[in-house]
Amino acid sequence: MPRSRAGARSRVGLAVLVAALAAPVLALGSQQVSVATQVPAASAAARAERDAVVQTLEIGESVRGRPILAHRLGEPADNGVPTIVLIGAMHGNEQRTRPALWSILEGRPVIGAELWVIPTYNPDGIAAGTRRNARGVDLNRNFPYRWAPLDGNYESGPRPASEPETRAVMRFLARVRPDRILSFHQPLHGVDTDTKDRAFAERVARILRLPRKTFDCGGVCHGTMTGWFNDRYAGSALTVELGPAPGEAYLRDVLAPRILRAVGVEEGAYEWGPMPEPTEEPEPTEDPTPTAEPTATGGPTPGG
Repeated sequence: MPRSRAGARSRVGLAVLVAALAAPVLALGSQQVSVATQVPAASAAARAERDAVVQTLEIGESVRGRPILAHRLGEPADNGVPTIVLIGAMHGNEQRTRPALWSILEGRPVIGAELWVIPTYNPDGIAAGTRRNARGVDLNRNFPYRWAPLDGNYESGPRPASEPETRAVMRFLARVRPDRILSFHQPLHGVDTDTKDRAFAERVARILRLPRKTFDCGGVCHGTMTGWFNDRYAGSALTVELGPAPGEAYLRDVLAPRILRAVGVEEGAYEWGPMPEPTEEPEPTEDPTPTAEPTATGGPTPGG
């Protein structure tokens, strides 16, 4: 289908949205995931020509049963464009990682990538204002890669992938197989350029105008999402740390367009047909032998 650039936007038609909503449930791995309503019926005609989001999936639930949503934008990866995932609020006390992602969701349609946005990974932590989930587990220490039994602020859970939030994101990433992931954190103000794809990390740091840094977590970088993904998949995952208190206007009006530019996305519209059925993927498995490390406690450390 045709793609439009430089202000010549085609409309995401009502027929497309109706077709997407006609199938209320899609299979994702071994789990059924809901397709959330994308356009209120009363305002569909007014919003159809400007909505960036073409599909919303509930990829899982938190411990307390709150939905974890992934929003799809851009154009299909089958067009030869990369698949990009943006993730915010892995830690519930890092709420300022979300406004820039909301701005992207509320903005104009984009092209140049199949873009997935998860603005709130840890909804229970957001509700409570705590770093960890409702069971007191740091989700960024719970992935099955170099997992270690940590406690205190970095409680890693009873075993790798013990938490429903972790398993939901693992299933989702196993299905979409992104080329790039940006995982947004606070408050260390920088981009981890000592990572799998240094050239891309340098590009992100330059365009976002954030310092280049190395995040080693002070020795407790066990069971992290970026470590797990970078080890298991061909794509690369990158940590972006915002400052302690970035302003709302900066996040929405400045950082959001920079994020899109950094991942190679530009304004434009693609007319989606009916939503394709996702390819089923096997349930992710845990590492058979987690790395045993001394327990750790304490306050903030670099690297999320």
